[in-house]
Amino acid sequence: MIELRAVEPGDVDEFFTHQLDPGANHMAAFAAKNPADRGVFDLHWQQILSDPGITVRTIVADGEVVGSILAYRDGSIPEISYWIDRERWGQGITTAAVGLFLEEFPERPIRARAVADNVSSIRILERYGFKVIGEAQSFANARGAVVRELELELA
Repeated sequence: MIELRAVEPGDVDEFFTHQLDPGANHMAAFAAKNPADRGVFDLHWQQILSDPGITVRTIVADGEVVGSILAYRDGSIPEISYWIDRERWGQGITTAAVGLFLEEFPERPIRARAVADNVSSIRILERYGFKVIGEAQSFANARGAVVRELELELA
């Protein structure tokens, strides 16, 4: 069973552990320069949790914290972002969490970004009606290179 709930203090420790995975960082591409820097991570999450303009939820699967999902403002249009523990990839958790979040967060349009080779994430977004509306070349810390990033929108 997949559920979304408010972030609890201990969840952030799980989020930190999840984002230490090199494979997950590579796929996300746009990660911290040093994922092991707990001070930077904690500051980032403190800013997320204290910003009333950000809607953030913990993703729970079968009672276990497996990730986070949020919507923040990039200008006037909200943007969805998520991170799932790599050990839980391929189990339908991200797909279910995105669906639940979109039900809870009905504001449209809403956008998302994904590195072009993150085919799984792009498929999940397209399943819910997101369409590619643009692309950019951006530097990805986790890859140490410029990558092609797709911008998607759900109208």
